[in-house]
Amino acid sequence: MKILFFSSFAHLVLEKSQSRTSGGAELQVALLAKELALRGEDVVIAGGDVGQHDQVMIDGVMTRNAGKFHTGRIVEMLAAIPRVVSVLREERPEWVVVMGWTAWLFILWGLRPFLGYKLDFICALDSEISGEYRRKNPFFGGLFEFAVRRCDARHSITRDQAKVFKARGMDCTFYRYLLVPRSSPRSEEKTIDLLWVSRCHPIKRPHLFLDLAEALPNARCRMICPCEDRELWNSVAARASKLPNLEFIEKVPYHEVQKHYDTAKIFVNTSTFEGFPNSFIQAGLGKTALLSMLVDPDGMISVFGSGVFTGDSIEALGRDTKRILGDKEMLSLMQEGSFRMVAEWLDSSANVEKYLSGLRSA
Repeated sequence: MKILFFSSFAHLVLEKSQSRTSGGAELQVALLAKELALRGEDVVIAGGDVGQHDQVMIDGVMTRNAGKFHTGRIVEMLAAIPRVVSVLREERPEWVVVMGWTAWLFILWGLRPFLGYKLDFICALDSEISGEYRRKNPFFGGLFEFAVRRCDARHSITRDQAKVFKARGMDCTFYRYLLVPRSSPRSEEKTIDLLWVSRCHPIKRPHLFLDLAEALPNARCRMICPCEDRELWNSVAARASKLPNLEFIEKVPYHEVQKHYDTAKIFVNTSTFEGFPNSFIQAGLGKTALLSMLVDPDGMISVFGSGVFTGDSIEALGRDTKRILGDKEMLSLMQEGSFRMVAEWLDSSANVEKYLSGLRSA
């Protein structure tokens, strides 16, 4: 089976790029592509043009330069269509796979009858299928949702998402994300009390973590915050520089970030929307407890006792952080629960097989 992943920057994960941090969906595309290649599938990643060479084989995956389709500028997006078509014609995939929202899903759906492939959509964020994205982006969101409904296969990464697909009249296959491989053994020493890792975007609500760090001046805090929204990032960086108990880091390549989870006692998530965050996986690998305001995929925090879900209560965020940091036994149990989640839910081999079953049955 020949599978082509259409992903802006997943190829940079394979390259272990130092110049750009990778989003969660891009990381998972790269991991899934590598696993499929190891199983003997013919796998291609068509990536956005960031100056890379075309037709480079990395870890068994062919990477193609598909032009500047990824910039978000409508003129460049339209100008990239001939290049995308050229790559699709040359590669002749049986499946084209898109993970996460993009108006390109509509274009790829429109090209499908002429180029003879099937189209698969993997839901990365709950808001992509709940209608939230369409409500906030009526035009592009409408095109995207139109295409989601007409894909040949759909995949959810949580059981909660599978229920939303069903409620909205769409079939899907459920599989869980793959484990992020380690580059070094786990450190046993926990020198950071609170860790926050995410791109700087309004839905991630980085200022809430700064509020927490400010309210707990004796807690050792670390924030890894790659710039995406420049205005927001400037405000976060300026405020962070004034907090003596906070270490602020702009970006860390994905293959180096695990050590930060390893040395943290608690990982804090302040996002409004997620699917199954890679950060939760890496927290589990690092035996790091979870403190989440709105994100609790499939109720994992209570299922495994891996931390605290505050239900978006700012008061509970501060109160529960103090409580956990002040109770070593409770903290240890939560850290063990986080580690058990990874062991019990994230069998990469089994989850790759679940993913493939969705393509085979379509």
